Amino acid sequence: MIPTEPIGSIPRPKTLIDGQTAFAEGTISPEELRALQDEALADTIQRFEETGSPVISDGEQTKSSFVTYPLDGVTNLAADGFVIPFADGHTRQLPILASGPFRFGTYAASYLQEAKKQAHVPVKQAVIAASVLSLLYPQDGIEGYSRDAFVGDLVAECEKDIRGSLEAGAHKVQIDFTEGRLACKFDPSGGLLRDFVALNNRVLDRFSVEERSRIGVHTCPGGDMDSTHSADVDYAQLLPDLFQLNVGNVYVEMAGEQDPGRVLDIIAETLRPDQRVFVGVIDPIDPAVESREQVRDRVLEAADRLPQDRLGTTDDCGFSPFGDDDSTSRDVAFEKIRARIEGTKLAEERLGL
Repeated sequence: MIPTEPIGSIPRPKTLIDGQTAFAEGTISPEELRALQDEALADTIQRFEETGSPVISDGEQTKSSFVTYPLDGVTNLAADGFVIPFADGHTRQLPILASGPFRFGTYAASYLQEAKKQAHVPVKQAVIAASVLSLLYPQDGIEGYSRDAFVGDLVAECEKDIRGSLEAGAHKVQIDFTEGRLACKFDPSGGLLRDFVALNNRVLDRFSVEERSRIGVHTCPGGDMDSTHSADVDYAQLLPDLFQLNVGNVYVEMAGEQDPGRVLDIIAETLRPDQRVFVGVIDPIDPAVESREQVRDRVLEAADRLPQDRLGTTDDCGFSPFGDDDSTSRDVAFEKIRARIEGTKLAEERLGL
């Protein structure tokens, strides 16, 4: 069988997006916001399961964003951190660490625990990579708190984040590593990418082989407000180093690629024997809903180049990684997920699995 999994985020309902804005403006209480979040979570899980998905996520309905959730509740931060530029001209900006030590304010297991209370199928949990959080440390340093001390704390906190989700019963723990392709854009020599991989492996090396079989990494060229930050970077610059990450599962954006056959050939050359690759067969940025036959054909193309016993399917990216992104509707997102499920089944039938 060909396993199929989502990446994570689902567009929030307008009531929740409006509620988040109202809460930030101080016009509704934390309890009122929590009620809106609970309602969105329940609806997300119900609709996810109605697609027939064998594995679901919580849709990240209560995360501030896929990257900043660990910073919720952290007080030693300042504004004006690293800026992520997108192709359409908009940006996202990280905060910066103002003083030590570095600690998470929120751990991903808290989202998983809430989702598992309502779910009837396995739930996976996305976490953020240590590499992108390393950008929180200021270039000028912090008096009394060295970069080495920061990295040590960062590695320990990221291990705690992953381990907590494993222990809470996550089907998989997926490390979001969208900055990998962006690193190639900022440093075409590959030095920054290799530094990122080495840092993430410092975290992963703290887990056993069995634990790493339940851990994966996701790569894509970013996806926010129907734009990307690094789609112009050749996958050949990223993939050989990406597969050096010590994980059992690799989730690769593919549906949005101009030449997926070429990319699949690169993966075939770099995929390790202990890894399964989940290829993206759904493009969240494309407003058109893929047909199940279109998904089938994408799976068959991958199966023609990759070992079938180490192949899975996924979406290219989350549908709304940042909490205010409403460029895709919830209805479209769930229709696309249903197409992935049904198209993967058609491919299984064609392959005789």
